[in-house]
Amino acid sequence: MAENLTTIVSSATQTVEINRDCPTVIIGERINPTGRKAVLAALKEGNFDMVRKDAVDQVAAGAAILDVNAGVPGADEPALLEQVMRTVMEVTDVPLCIDTADPAALAAALSIYEGKALVNSVNGEERSLDTVLPLVKEHGAAVIGLCMDDDGIPETPEKRLAVAAKIIERAGKVGIPPEDVIVDPLALTMGADSNAGRIALETIELVVKEFGVNVTMGASNISFGMPDRKYINSAFIAMAIYAGMTCPITNPLVTEIITAVLAADLAMGRDDYGMRWIEAYRKRQKAA
Repeated sequence: MAENLTTIVSSATQTVEINRDCPTVIIGERINPTGRKAVLAALKEGNFDMVRKDAVDQVAAGAAILDVNAGVPGADEPALLEQVMRTVMEVTDVPLCIDTADPAALAAALSIYEGKALVNSVNGEERSLDTVLPLVKEHGAAVIGLCMDDDGIPETPEKRLAVAAKIIERAGKVGIPPEDVIVDPLALTMGADSNAGRIALETIELVVKEFGVNVTMGASNISFGMPDRKYINSAFIAMAIYAGMTCPITNPLVTEIITAVLAADLAMGRDDYGMRWIEAYRKRQKAA
């Protein structure tokens, strides 16, 4: 069993440590126009009010890191991503996860960021490895590694582990240590493949055993197309935390999600005397 590694990300004023022995770190997913028509329309108009609100609300709900995506079709993504990041940094000082597939946008975002960012993401494709990893190294960032490569998304946990190994190895060759690679085993929708959840969970277990690195997932993907998604998501997140996931990308504004994370941490012995659970309970009672 590999040693549990610690990933550190930071803003200008806050530092977040991600480790399997610590409480789960939530990466807030909402600053993303993909699948959110209102955010997409607002960003097209140059209106950043929803970005500000999403940033503040997610941090208040328990997000320790915010994922920031500005993928608006037809837009100047480098300029827009920079503006979105500046907007978020005006209203909160939590670390940011820079979410873009555009190398120019990533370079622009990293150049203005104060602290140690998390980059979302690199994958096992040669083009991605050659483009993203040098930028991550240059700016001293950490990076999420997706378990997919030039052949697509592997169908088995063992093959996804092999992609993770490739990413970690290539990151090491450019000077990025294993602790700065957070593996994403990829949660695909169970509506299309009833084995998707099991495959993701087994991949987490293999990655943790082999490398001890931290693990993330776009956890909401698992329920896409299904009814009552919040119950599926909350159950799956709790199971994934037990398997070894440390920093899910999810929506902390969904009560069932944040409650499942807190309950999983309590059950895993990461909440001394249940104080975080009790504090959250009191907060829910007050809101009600």
